[in-house]
Amino acid sequence: MSATAKAVNPAAPSAGPAGEAGRRPRWTPGRVALLAAALVLAALWVLPLAWAVATSLKPENETTRTSLEWIGSQITFDAYEKVWASGDLARWMLNSAYISVVTTALTVATCAMAAYGFSRTAFRGRRTLYGLVLAGIMVPPQVLIAPLFAEMVSLGLVDTYWGVILPQVAVPAMVFILVKFFEGVPRELEEAAHVDGAGRWRVFWTVVLPLSRPVLSAVAIFTFIQTWNNFLWPFLVTTDPNAMTLPVGLVNVQSTYGARYAQVMASLVIAGLPLLLVFAFFQRQIVRGVAHTGLAGQ
Repeated sequence: MSATAKAVNPAAPSAGPAGEAGRRPRWTPGRVALLAAALVLAALWVLPLAWAVATSLKPENETTRTSLEWIGSQITFDAYEKVWASGDLARWMLNSAYISVVTTALTVATCAMAAYGFSRTAFRGRRTLYGLVLAGIMVPPQVLIAPLFAEMVSLGLVDTYWGVILPQVAVPAMVFILVKFFEGVPRELEEAAHVDGAGRWRVFWTVVLPLSRPVLSAVAIFTFIQTWNNFLWPFLVTTDPNAMTLPVGLVNVQSTYGARYAQVMASLVIAGLPLLLVFAFFQRQIVRGVAHTGLAGQ
């Protein structure tokens, strides 16, 4: 019995720390501080949005009060009705949706093909050309506005959908992201497809692209959001109300009725609601895409 106790007792001290480690509280001070910081950042992001929604639901004469009031004397949708009646919002939303979808499709297609070429094809001047593409990331878009506008005028694409779409298709940052991902795709899979008689184009479409769905989804969503929010280029290249995007149309409507804060906030809510829905439905793809690019920890 004593021998058994001696055999068991030495094990007890070693099991004690393990048991204590297993019973340690989940919420360490560092984790609590991190959670508190995340909540503060979330509140800082949500508060302006909540204030915009609350202001848009107030009567117009109550939006200029000096006292801070989240809720007015009554909740009214009058600002939304006036904004909708002041302009062709349905047409502008359709224009924005069409331009964003077409731009996204062309951007994903061209950037994916360019990235696959840079990551898998050996040709003379590849590094130099890839370096020039990466240099495009450092060029501010505003620098290219004048030559792009002159080019659209010479091509007769002002006040057309293609005049808004084409300059937004070339996105060097997306090429870089896709190159990083393609470099991580095992070459053995492509070599096996080549052994079976598949050409480079077929390998790209049937092997590489199916494996790249997460990153392609993230690139598509980022491109869609950026195109939908783009104001400066559509504002410069469109003067016809029938060709305007939603941000441009809303600015023109706001300039007609001046500083009416309820209607301004209602316009912002209308413009931002589609993007919130896109993020709500595709947030998993966004997170997975960023993780698969290998850029999350850099």
